[in-house]
Amino acid sequence: MSTRTWRLAAFAVVVAGAMVVLGSCKCPCGKSDGKGAKQAMDIDVTTFGKTPEGQEVKLYMLKNATGATAKIMTYGAIVVSLEMPDSQGQMDDIVLGYDNLEGYLKVSPYFGAIVGRYGNRIGNGTFTLDGVAYSLAQNNNGHHLHGGIKGFDKVVWDHKPVWKADGVGVELSYLSQDGEEGYPGNLKSTVTYVLTNDNELRIDYVATTDKATPVNLTHHGYFNLTGGERDILGHVLMLNANKFTPVDAGLIPTGELQPVKDTPMDFTKPTAIGERIEADFEQLKAGGGYDHNWVLNRTGRGLSLAAKVVEPTTGRVMEVLTTEPGIQFYAGNFLDGTITGKEGTVYQHRWGFCLETQHYPDSPNKPSFPSTILRPGDTYETTTVYRFSAK
Repeated sequence: MSTRTWRLAAFAVVVAGAMVVLGSCKCPCGKSDGKGAKQAMDIDVTTFGKTPEGQEVKLYMLKNATGATAKIMTYGAIVVSLEMPDSQGQMDDIVLGYDNLEGYLKVSPYFGAIVGRYGNRIGNGTFTLDGVAYSLAQNNNGHHLHGGIKGFDKVVWDHKPVWKADGVGVELSYLSQDGEEGYPGNLKSTVTYVLTNDNELRIDYVATTDKATPVNLTHHGYFNLTGGERDILGHVLMLNANKFTPVDAGLIPTGELQPVKDTPMDFTKPTAIGERIEADFEQLKAGGGYDHNWVLNRTGRGLSLAAKVVEPTTGRVMEVLTTEPGIQFYAGNFLDGTITGKEGTVYQHRWGFCLETQHYPDSPNKPSFPSTILRPGDTYETTTVYRFSAK
């Protein structure tokens, strides 16, 4: 059979310090559905297709104890769908993408993918590390973007299911060879998605290397909390950031940290995305709207709130928590109606937004920015949580 479904037959839960293994892939542990009945957590894995090179791509369907679901495929570690309830309990898919693998292979502006080795831009596709100059692919107007021509979004990751007491997930791993896309060192990356019973999509990143290299992994999900019914300009956004990194005409940071106060970049108070997006402000002209890195207000190294988005008509709320120092807010400026996505939906201008947690763009060329260099013996570890609710 070209497509087969297999059920995962083990679930591990820690009870009073002991490990108990259950014999079914469905576990009734977790929360009530609001009517007094618990729903079973579930992982279902199917074959989603093959790459042109013949590699098989798997699709993991994760279901938590509240009935929310996430579908994640092994090509690009892509979140294909994410269904969350609105204020009336109606489940809708709130991320952009395609119904099949072919769509992602044909054309995709990084829909739902893990991007790397370096998420965002490196100016002129060059950097110098320990006295050695490195040249990367210039795949974005003379600059390097999201890992190059064949970044982490275009490879098939190894995979295994993840069962936790509070959710279900998938662990994805990929070995990027020394010299791949011009980067030094063999980099082993592991990304673990867990859909929790609190309607969170948690993403844990871990990486190690045998040679110093820049690393800046992030999730490039396009969200639309209406379920894709209309554009995202009415979504109300808060960013926990008093500064942003201004960019030049090529969207490369200048190296400054500019206050957001009294500018259209100020989202310290909840503001509709569309309220000031057409303002006569030089930074908005550079990217045709919002496509910038904000410097997060944070103390310590743990998870802290980076952003909150409210969609008034559905009541859906998305909070973003992260251990990262920055977040890229992109308002779908380059969506232009030429992409037809799920169920025939045409993705018009600003049909989705991205909130990509990260270190700052072009950090390898900006010594004043927090370092993105990973060295042998050290471990890259970062976590981001997308938390959903409704009111």
